[in-house]
Amino acid sequence: MSSNYKAYCQVGDLADSEQFLTELRQHLHRNPELSFKEVATSAMVAARLNEWGYEVTRNVGGHGVVGRLRLGNGQRAISLRADMDALPIMEESGVAHASQVAGSMHACGHDGHTAILLGAARQLARTRNFSGTVNLVFQPAEEAGRDSGAQAMIADGLFERFPCDAIFGLHNHPGYPVGSFMFGSGPFMAASDSVFITIHGRGGHAARPHQTVDPVLIAGSLVMALQTVVSRNIDPTQTAVVTIGTLKAGIAPNVIPESASMSLSVRSFSAAVREQLRQRITDLVTLHVQGYGGSVEIEYQQGYPVVVNSEAETAFALQVAQQLVGAERTISPFGPVTGSEDFAYFLQHRPGCFLRLGNGEGGAMLHNAKYDFNDGNLTVGAAYWTRLVETYLASSPS
Repeated sequence: MSSNYKAYCQVGDLADSEQFLTELRQHLHRNPELSFKEVATSAMVAARLNEWGYEVTRNVGGHGVVGRLRLGNGQRAISLRADMDALPIMEESGVAHASQVAGSMHACGHDGHTAILLGAARQLARTRNFSGTVNLVFQPAEEAGRDSGAQAMIADGLFERFPCDAIFGLHNHPGYPVGSFMFGSGPFMAASDSVFITIHGRGGHAARPHQTVDPVLIAGSLVMALQTVVSRNIDPTQTAVVTIGTLKAGIAPNVIPESASMSLSVRSFSAAVREQLRQRITDLVTLHVQGYGGSVEIEYQQGYPVVVNSEAETAFALQVAQQLVGAERTISPFGPVTGSEDFAYFLQHRPGCFLRLGNGEGGAMLHNAKYDFNDGNLTVGAAYWTRLVETYLASSPS
């Protein structure tokens, strides 16, 4: 522990980092990189960590970067994770630091998550107020939906190469005040599955529908039938979502097409409900289409599992937030959150907590072309990660 820093980090300790972190975050926002293409982002992260004295390992599970700092004789280790990738969305925010890459933007705030963790890295390196090992995990391809960056890093030996006792991560949450923290133990964020349906009929002239098997009619009827999957099959005390995201058919108003396609997003919070949804959707779609004389192909893709926060680590993370910003700026229990996160895979290997950080009220939601991360969160987020590490790896716990 540095003799200059006896107390745990406060938000004010990062005041001199505010401009640096804002410029860094806005640089990342102007230069977004999609999943599996985070070349410049990972290089910048690695360069900063090297500059501050971390042991840096690159290309972990693709473009993943891990920075490790070991101090004192403490035997415990903690990992913190930030995601780095952007989304294939054309930005419409109108901000001066808007994306300079056509069709790509940081619409989920991963630029902010990366900047926050780098801010903590810088503060931890200069205060050196802990005893043990901290692993800073900068993850690629969170937005992939499947075969993601978390899975790739784990397969590349993340936890064997960089052992830890617990792992923590955060995500910004629009609609709640900047600098507020939200926590929930147990199932916290949903499992996410995708379903791709192709309905095959018999095409023909629009004026002679009796000679066809109309896949557009079947698809329209199926849209309504799928609304019963949750409302009439899932226990009302459970949470589940079935959303039809795409519906495509036809090329001309006077032609009944041969086929129609649709895709679904399916969310759930337990293995039993997840399987029940899969079985019910598959059966309903098959029989419904057959009832109209058509045939169907169903591709059911399992995505990220449920994010399950461990009780002890969530209680610890909540306590650190309350000490940093006050109990009035923390919410617990919070959720469940019907979005999904590949941080779930990390939590299948180590105990930990994934938490939410308010991104401000009145702004655009996540995955929206007008979204922008709130820079007011940079110092409070970096201070939180710093204090979490200092508390977890305290040489003389207070």
